[in-house]
Amino acid sequence: MGLVYQHIRLSNAANPQMEEIDAKALVDSGAIDLCIPALVAKQLKLEAIEQRIVTFADGRKEAVDYVGPVKVEVFGRHAFTGAMVMGDVVLLGAIPMESMDVLVDPRRMQLIPNPENPNIPGALAMGVRAVRKDSE
Repeated sequence: MGLVYQHIRLSNAANPQMEEIDAKALVDSGAIDLCIPALVAKQLKLEAIEQRIVTFADGRKEAVDYVGPVKVEVFGRHAFTGAMVMGDVVLLGAIPMESMDVLVDPRRMQLIPNPENPNIPGALAMGVRAVRKDSE
């Protein structure tokens, strides 16, 4: 499978009055989190929450700022997450993708809404018991 890019919208979830940013993101289901360049973090006025140690494919480790909260939007679906500040491209990782219930279609080389939940995002709560209503 080759590289997949997707236009997404990013905003500061703590300050909804701020202008949103449209970004071309590299879709990487092998990465855990959203990653954004320092310039994007600065434009959104995101504050550092903590530092995270990132392990790169070559085994190298580096401490980076983890900022947030970030609102991510694609296909009218939303995720609220933090982001690691690193690199020079926006990288859309697995956690925000799962939160928005979107998948990589390897045949068409594009990000798509989950065909099992085409209208609204689905979620799993396998370990949670259903709460019965008093009338049941």
